[in-house]
Parts: sequence; structure tokens; C-alpha cells
Amino acid sequence: MKYFLFIDESGDHGLSKVDPAFPIFTLCGIIFTQESYEAFRLALNELKLKYWEDTNTILHSRDIRKCEGPFKILFNQQVKESFYLDFNEIVEKHAFIILTSSIDKIAYTKKYGYLSDDVYEISLSFLMERAIYVIEKNQERASELQIILERRGNKEDKKLEEHFQKLMSRGTFYVSKNRFAKYNTHISFNYKKDNINGLQLADLVAYPIARFILDPVKHNPAFEILKSKIYSKGNKMYGLKKHP
Repeated sequence: MKYFLFIDESGDHGLSKVDPAFPIFTLCGIIFTQESYEAFRLALNELKLKYWEDTNTILHSRDIRKCEGPFKILFNQQVKESFYLDFNEIVEKHAFIILTSSIDKIAYTKKYGYLSDDVYEISLSFLMERAIYVIEKNQERASELQIILERRGNKEDKKLEEHFQKLMSRGTFYVSKNRFAKYNTHISFNYKKDNINGLQLADLVAYPIARFILDPVKHNPAFEILKSKIYSKGNKMYGLKKHP
């Protein structure tokens, strides 16, 4: 049994400049089994064929919200409603688990300072720990965990690769290196143009969850649809990490 963990973010991971209207960084991970991912990938391609007549369109949260680029068709209210209904049906129908880590950058720098650990690396560590918990909870014979991230730049990717290797060699406070090794955990980086549907889902999921973290009382219909997919134990959503 092979597992995929697709990861994308919402917000800027930098600490030097913080947007007061959006002061958090959210890293979102989507866990699929190989079988469930293939079913989801095909379903999302069918949606792309329906609205753009090919599978080359890359779904991007900001462009969809702004109705920019190929998503100008969503200015038509009927098309927009139909698109969201179809996408929501795919989300509800297909099997995957959401893991997120949200860091309030203002509170974080007040507590730890501007030279503290990289918030992307902290969040990646959390997602990797929770991914192991999910696999072990399922009690299936998992042989591989492939972590897939979108490329950000050579410098950033190299730094993150080094952090990943440290986790593999040392483990974390909660997950030993042997537990990571048991599932042959490895990481890969892909370009947005590679058109990977799992990464596109992570991008689409990250924003409404970040908005929920910022204001859990505000009406957020997208989050309500995603809520049942978040890794939970009983009534507690363990896949919804907030820090500090």
C-alpha cells in the first residue's frame, strides 16, 4: 500500500513583513492511498474536460476566486454555481484526509523572535508526524509514503530537502526515525506546470482552512464541506494544528 502526501501553502512563510489582514502561514497536506488518488485524479480531469475541454487547466485558488485567466468563465453565475457544485461533489465522494498547520506569524515572532525556526519547516514536521499517525491508524500494510511539494525555488527547495533529511536521520520528538523509515518516506518537488491534481487540491483546500483559523465564527461554506475530511479523533480535529 503506497500513500501520497500532497502539500501546498496559503500565505507567505516570511517573518519580516506580515500582512495584518492575513497574518498567518498555513501548510496543507492531503493524504491519499495510491488507489484513492487515481480515482480522484480521473474525476478531477473529467471536471476539467467539462469546463475547459481539456485536462491541461491548472486549478489555482487565487485565480479561481478572482475569476482570472481560464477562470474568467466563472464570471457567469450559472457556470460558477455549477462548477462549485461539481467540485464539491468530488471532494465529498473521494477518500482522502486533510492535515494542516497554521502559524500566527505575529504571535510567533513575539514569542520566539524573528530569527527563530522557519515556519515552513516547522509545519512540514507536523504534517509528516500526523501522516505517520494516519497510516498507522489505518492498520494497513503500507510500504511507502511519498511526500510531494510544489517547487518554490532552488534555494528554498534545497533548504527544505536538508530539513527533511534531518527528520529522516533523527526523527522528531513524537515520531522516531525508525517509524519514518518503516514506510520508506521520501520527498519530491514538482513544478506547478507539471499539472499534478493532488497539489492542486492541496492549494484549493489551504485557503478556506486558513480563513477558518483567522475567523472561526465567520460564514465559511467551503470549510464546512472540508471539515469531515480533517484528521480527527472523536470530536477533536488533530489535523488542524494552530501554533503558537
